[in-house]
Amino acid sequence: MDPLVIPILVAAIVVVFLVASTVRIVPQARRYNIERFGRYRRTLQPGLNFVVPVADRVNTKLDVREQVYSSDPRPVITEDNLVVNIDTVLYYQITDPRAAAYEVADYLQAIDQLTVTTLRNVIGSMDLEETLTSREEINSRLRAVLDDATGKWGIRVNRVEIKAIDPPATIKEAMEKQMRAERDKRAAILHAEGERQAKILTAEGTKQKDILEAQGTQQAMILRADGEAKAVELVFQAVHRNNADPKVLAYKYLETLPHLASSDNNTFWVIPGELTEAVRTVTSAFGDQSTAGPPTPARPDDAATADDTSHESRVPELGAGSTVSLDAAKAADEAEKQAAAAVSDAKAEAAAAMSPQVPRRGQTSGD
Repeated sequence: MDPLVIPILVAAIVVVFLVASTVRIVPQARRYNIERFGRYRRTLQPGLNFVVPVADRVNTKLDVREQVYSSDPRPVITEDNLVVNIDTVLYYQITDPRAAAYEVADYLQAIDQLTVTTLRNVIGSMDLEETLTSREEINSRLRAVLDDATGKWGIRVNRVEIKAIDPPATIKEAMEKQMRAERDKRAAILHAEGERQAKILTAEGTKQKDILEAQGTQQAMILRADGEAKAVELVFQAVHRNNADPKVLAYKYLETLPHLASSDNNTFWVIPGELTEAVRTVTSAFGDQSTAGPPTPARPDDAATADDTSHESRVPELGAGSTVSLDAAKAADEAEKQAAAAVSDAKAEAAAAMSPQVPRRGQTSGD
């Protein structure tokens, strides 16, 4: 073997090593801190970089992307002396690789401890109820404290979120009972409100119904009264237009009397004082008409018969001062019979007067 080959090979290996030590390729979103003889020199950016062999070395390799750090649950005491376990999630990003490497020994541990102490300070001024309902306020206060403290470390805290707040089991049970009672209360209130609204609507409907029924009854009564008024007016006009004499009116009066006692609810009825006058008027009227007819030959027996007939047809007068029997039912029946008899007799005499061919009472067919 040629004695020059070995030195050449050694020299080649040294050259390759030096070249390899000179070139540094940094990936994207990475930063390399370079120290020269133990002192910070510079930070390599992504891409191809050259360093001085042997003199320069890479101290730390940092990822500048946004990182997520989830801490373990930590016990925290509230203002009302209750211990709750709080689990937080931290979103941070390295903005200054030199400060992150040389200003703090372990930035993750520093951030974790700072989060715990800040939580204890914030939660210690709140009671349990406020702690459970003020997550947004706790997050904003944590972020403000952490961002201010970690700025000199070359780290920016983007977000801090409380992942869970776990109170003791007894407190959980009490809170569940309270929530159940609140839900029952709301349900009872809603049920009562529904019943109240239903009753109000029912009352309004009943009121509207009564108003409409009353208005309908009022309109019906008005129309009925108008009809009766028009009927009375027409009857009054017909009577005056035909110039009815007192005889016709007395006759209609007697026709109306039997209807006074036709109702089943009447236990007694009063006999008007004008009954005698009306009967006398009708009787005299029909008597005048009978005398106005053609004369017939008079016979002694016929005169006796006529006197008996006229005596029989004469209606007993009921004067205004005459006394009526104390028995109202008997008096009513008697008055009704008398009125019906008077009306029938008056009709018979009127028919006899209007028809001269019909034989009068008391005449025989041979006469």
